Amino acid sequence: MTSSPRTVSLKGQALLDTPLLNKGTAFSHEERTAFGLHGRLPAAIHSLDEQVAQAYETVKAKPDTLSRHIYVRSLQDSNETLFYALLERHLTEMMPLVYTPGVGQACLEFSHIWQRPRGLFIAAEHKGHIADLIASPDYDKVKLIIVTDGERILGLGDLGANGMGIPIGKLSLYTACAGLNPDMMLPITLDVGTNNETLRNDPSYIGSRTPRLRGDAYSAFVDEFITAITARWPHLLLHWEDFAGLNAAPLLARYRNQLLSFNDDIQGTAAIATAAILAGVKAKKERLSQQTITIVGGGSAGCGIADQLFQAMLAEGTSESDARARFFMLDRPGLLTNDMPNLTEGQKRFARPEASRDGVGRTLEDVVTTEHPTILIGVSGQAGLFTQSLMTSMSTHCQRPLIFPLSNPTSHVEATPQDILTWTNGQAIVSTGSPFAPVTINGRTIAIDQTNNSYIFPGLGLGALACGAQRISDGMLMASAQAVAELSPLLQDGDNLLPPLEDSASIARTVARAVAYHARDEKLCPDFTDEDFQNALDRLSWTPTYQDYQPT
Repeated sequence: MTSSPRTVSLKGQALLDTPLLNKGTAFSHEERTAFGLHGRLPAAIHSLDEQVAQAYETVKAKPDTLSRHIYVRSLQDSNETLFYALLERHLTEMMPLVYTPGVGQACLEFSHIWQRPRGLFIAAEHKGHIADLIASPDYDKVKLIIVTDGERILGLGDLGANGMGIPIGKLSLYTACAGLNPDMMLPITLDVGTNNETLRNDPSYIGSRTPRLRGDAYSAFVDEFITAITARWPHLLLHWEDFAGLNAAPLLARYRNQLLSFNDDIQGTAAIATAAILAGVKAKKERLSQQTITIVGGGSAGCGIADQLFQAMLAEGTSESDARARFFMLDRPGLLTNDMPNLTEGQKRFARPEASRDGVGRTLEDVVTTEHPTILIGVSGQAGLFTQSLMTSMSTHCQRPLIFPLSNPTSHVEATPQDILTWTNGQAIVSTGSPFAPVTINGRTIAIDQTNNSYIFPGLGLGALACGAQRISDGMLMASAQAVAELSPLLQDGDNLLPPLEDSASIARTVARAVAYHARDEKLCPDFTDEDFQNALDRLSWTPTYQDYQPT
């Protein structure tokens, strides 16, 4: 317990029902007397350390990922200090429960496991009244919102209101990884309906059972949402999450200069993929502009990765035409070409000049066999797409190919690290989107890097808020990628592309500093000194420890 008492006005059950104030069995005898807690709690008094140890043992005793997720989330809804202390002390083990892959299963079952309200569900029926929904004094401290409309949850598709599990889970990482005060954050789901018939017919489904809003009605609803939150919180950071491809990039383009915001699926994924690739290429003592890059999946993530790598090539001095010639992007029609109809703006930038055959492009196998890519990135959501023959071909033409099956959750991964390393005889440098166990090949045990957005977004958000950035620029995103790349153990004769996740707190601070100072260089924030920046970080920070309480 700290020596500075905190004044608290709540008493009795109201205090126990407030997750950010509740201490459970850690309330002292004096506090139990002062706040009317005797009898409401069992007699034993435990320290936070003892509570964490007990909670950890309970998690380990649960039989499967979903039950572990449910238990950990119940901690968050009852005692947030204990929840975050557990996350921070066992981050590598807990992250897969609150984030991918555990959150994927939790979203599939969200309506069945939902127990207690957290965040805001803003439904289409609330149009015209969104400002009223966010007006409560409960939200006065909010500085960061993650918003989703639930249409593209990981690789699982349209989960409607069940997608709320994603904003809840990712916001917890802003605290666990970057120390942001959880009182400053709000998860929001825009419940604009769902086209998932199974959900609409499920009696337990918690969301709207109407078809999804489309077209002008959808645009007007989102526009009202943006207008309301910018009026309520002028200095807010908005994190867009898991919007489908037809909306993700257009929404980002429309609003990114109106408020401080970024889309983690597009920009965060691109930044961490770029960081890992820059580290791998540098470790091979090569340049990015020497690589041939094949990206399978032309959605928002694939196009975002391509854009970021393209910018990195330009920064090396490569011409635009030479840089574009290094990319081969595939989607459902095969290799994307200029003559294909209905390409998105992102796909058009990387479509090849060759002709398709009646709208069908070359296969992945043909591209790998003939173009000899040195980097293969999968964001397709198609399990098993990277076959043995593809991996053999990659390793035949490149001594150390970078192979990144990034699709989430684990059930959708293009190939497992075990298969990739077996098929390439241990030559490949592998990084995945979800966590995998180490692989032993040729007597060598290889820890598998996770190209996890949590390397980027906590520090990106922390840095942008701390410096008071007006917007998040491409340069700030590149600064975050380069900051993580410079931390690569591979550059110091280690075995991994990325630093260990347990170093997340120091990684987030490094990223935050790089992002903020780049924003200052671009004049996207007020000028600041080193001391100003440190003070701003301190004001945003929170540590999961118990304070002594005294009544008002």
